[in-house]
Amino acid sequence: MALVPGSVCCSETVISADASTVPTTPDDSLNGGTDELDEESNGSRTTVTEDSDPESITSVSHVRSICCVGAGYVGGPTAAVIAYKNPRLRVTVVDKDERRIRRWNSQHLPIYEPGLAEIVRISRDGLRGDSTPASSDEATSEPQISTEGQQENAESNSTVASSDRKPNLFFSANVAKCIRESDIVIIAVNTPTKMRGSGAGSATDMTAFEAVAADVVQHARNGAIIVEKSTVPCRTAQMIQEMISVRRPSVHFEILSNPEFLAAGTAIQDLLHPDRVIIGSATTEKGQVAAETLAQVYAGWVNRSRIITTNIWSSELAKLVANSMLAQRLSSINSISAICEATGAEINEVSASIGMDSRVGDKFLRAGIGFGGSCFKKDVLSLVYLAESLGLKEVGAYWRQVVTMNEYQRNRFTSRVIKCLNNTLVGKKITLLGYAFKKNTSDTREAPALEIIKTLLDENPGEIAIFDPCCNPYVVESEIRQLQSLGPPALRDDGGAVKVYSDAYEACASSNAILIVTEFDEFRNSDPVSSPDQKSESAVSGQNIPTIAQEAMISKLSKPEESKNTASSPSIEDRLISQPDCAADCPDCQRENGRDIPARKLSEDIPKKQVDWERIAENMQTPKWLFDGRCIIETKKMTELGIRVESIGSSGDAF
Repeated sequence: MALVPGSVCCSETVISADASTVPTTPDDSLNGGTDELDEESNGSRTTVTEDSDPESITSVSHVRSICCVGAGYVGGPTAAVIAYKNPRLRVTVVDKDERRIRRWNSQHLPIYEPGLAEIVRISRDGLRGDSTPASSDEATSEPQISTEGQQENAESNSTVASSDRKPNLFFSANVAKCIRESDIVIIAVNTPTKMRGSGAGSATDMTAFEAVAADVVQHARNGAIIVEKSTVPCRTAQMIQEMISVRRPSVHFEILSNPEFLAAGTAIQDLLHPDRVIIGSATTEKGQVAAETLAQVYAGWVNRSRIITTNIWSSELAKLVANSMLAQRLSSINSISAICEATGAEINEVSASIGMDSRVGDKFLRAGIGFGGSCFKKDVLSLVYLAESLGLKEVGAYWRQVVTMNEYQRNRFTSRVIKCLNNTLVGKKITLLGYAFKKNTSDTREAPALEIIKTLLDENPGEIAIFDPCCNPYVVESEIRQLQSLGPPALRDDGGAVKVYSDAYEACASSNAILIVTEFDEFRNSDPVSSPDQKSESAVSGQNIPTIAQEAMISKLSKPEESKNTASSPSIEDRLISQPDCAADCPDCQRENGRDIPARKLSEDIPKKQVDWERIAENMQTPKWLFDGRCIIETKKMTELGIRVESIGSSGDAF
């Protein structure tokens, strides 16, 4: 049953600018901004002006089309799953970055997430029927979700399962047109930390968000529902309210906050099986109707008990607090890992012990080199800025220490590497296994690896080798090349020390030290286990597990529960429509064909197979060092191979 707290009321009249409690936008940001995308989310607010004519408002009781503005780590997967689960609903993802849109429409998806490629293929390209073909009426019927209930959607799922499934997921660079044609417009663009001006280093940079919000307000049809997915500061809805009152005072939009809670590497499972879906709205009747309209979209596959409605401000703040609390746990356990290294205690044993306390729990108690990604650091700093803006300096200082602890942990790890190698890396080869900030994702934003590389380069090493099983080598090279603007060339091709490999054994050959930077199961020397901060059902990668595109997994992901296929029915792979051919001048294909390093097609899931550490050990330089930054290595097994192991939270051989 939905919960609708009423502690804060969003009235149906325009709220004055004086009511804002927190500065949320950079100067002049209404006039433009970048359209970079992201993987985060948050909410907005209700609006009706005194000039609105209720009779002119377009009805949204029947949702036929959704437009998601932002084709990044949140917008792309979210839209794909909504389209997949609502086959009669038209879902369009728009972005001004034509290169990104081109990749979503090709075999080269711009991001990697387990299961994403299959979801996109089914929704974007359709499926051939597994029994009788669809009737002409079914083939031409408009996508629709009824707010009266789920019966219509369930019937459509049953129909689609037994006939051709028509494509209902589209990607376009025509932003204005797609916004105009949609009943619900979702904003899912990047909101990074502001780096210049007032609030630099803590405040949220709302440039891209404001630019997109302005486009939505300008082009959306009267009566449309605007949904914030981007993570924004609390009370951002008021900014949207004021924008509408200035730009289109005679129209009515309901604005909802629908924060995402996706974890990189498990985003598809998080969308298919969410812990909760939060929808914030005005506490007015119109606001609650809008919230129920969006709830019906999710109700096609999410249990109603997990769909929670709140007031708009609670929903906006929930995402910042959730990420800050998770980041706090990681920084807390990392602080204890330093004590373990100094005393001889083992961090994994300490974590397991305290994790069994039901009041604490075992999630997010895995020590490592610090959290990364686009969310944790940014959201903690946003919470810091909010507290400081409200005059709560002690609260701000408390949360800022979480970020400080995270940076300390990363720097401590790098210093340990240099110390063990006799305080010099000159002429030595250092190998980094992993570049993405966590396993099973190609997301490299705020990845600790980049800061580690910067520090190691200052020591003038002979070579810094990088291997990541999910990241496109060209993406990694591009990010490393950006370091060159700050100093001498970094990449080997440009005269520097960094080289990106597509093979783990080549990357490790003749290495003096190997650093495990990302907790990929491929790098373990024991059977992989589900991390305490991962859902057990989402662990789709392990030793020799086939790709998610194989029959068993694709069937699990793509067959609706109502499907009654028999053993004689065509397999899902037989029913998949061929992917669109790339253009002759496709830059991704050209890079693959013209370089030694193959750029993996991120639309293909990669088989997971653990590396052979005995083979790696045979080809390392002596003494052989392994620095486990993710606590995934069994030290005893490595010692038998002649490898000296230094692990986070363990005293190791050097202490």
